[in-house]
Amino acid sequence: MSRSRVSAVILTFNEERNLGACLASLAGWTAEIFVVDSGSTDRTLQIAEAAGARVVTHAFETHARQWHWALSNLPIATDWVLALDADQRVTPELGRRITEALDDVDDGCAGFFMARRQVFRGRWIRHGGYYPKYLLKMFRRDAVRLDGDDLVDHHFAVTGGTRRLAGDLIEDNLNEAAIFEWIAKHNRYARLQAREELQRGGRGRDARWLGNPDERTAGLKGVWARLPLFVRPIGYFIYRYFLRLGFLDGKEGFIFHVMQAFWYRLLVDVNIDELRTPASRGENAVGAEANPTVRPL
Repeated sequence: MSRSRVSAVILTFNEERNLGACLASLAGWTAEIFVVDSGSTDRTLQIAEAAGARVVTHAFETHARQWHWALSNLPIATDWVLALDADQRVTPELGRRITEALDDVDDGCAGFFMARRQVFRGRWIRHGGYYPKYLLKMFRRDAVRLDGDDLVDHHFAVTGGTRRLAGDLIEDNLNEAAIFEWIAKHNRYARLQAREELQRGGRGRDARWLGNPDERTAGLKGVWARLPLFVRPIGYFIYRYFLRLGFLDGKEGFIFHVMQAFWYRLLVDVNIDELRTPASRGENAVGAEANPTVRPL
């Protein structure tokens, strides 16, 4: 077991419903666990401390900036970092694969991609192109970088080679168990994603069609940004639900694909349209809002 080879870092804000399962999935095989909290008012800190995690508090601006601060300032003792959100947990198979991989990793490897298993309202979303979705979640601390301009999410990249690991990373956000909670979060995200898309101007970040999963996704996002507003959410839903067989996910799949592929994407487009023509709505022009922030719910 490579217990001393990897440290886990988890970002939190009011995650008492999610954090326990995340920490339990890391017990016994990680060298240390850091919880970077941004002002939780529930039992998040008590849960983290009871599990033996080292808790550090830092004010939240964006996910990308929070991760940049954590990786630059935490006293991480290992070369390898496993970066998780509190609603993610490592399956036993993935935990074994991680320790086995670090036992024989070569110097040319700087990061590992893991398959995300998305759970929505208690159901694994297996179709619609959502599984497997490979995420870069473990990397050498001295080889990672982030795009600090991201307003909504965060994207790790590494200098060096990457590999894929068998086993799943389960993502099941219990803070969004009720649909109104999911809608509230994505309503706020839509505004920031619209701003981010306008600021990027259709440029794909590190886009390479024959590259790793993130580089291919960046290429697709560059194409998406150039498609007509209000038409692309319709095409995206048809692609996800019908062409990629999203209808096989049953009732929960129907709700998920309608809300994620159509409603949310349409909401982003409406916000883009508003930000492009702010004067008629009494709003600031794009780029004028100071310090845009989205809190994890």
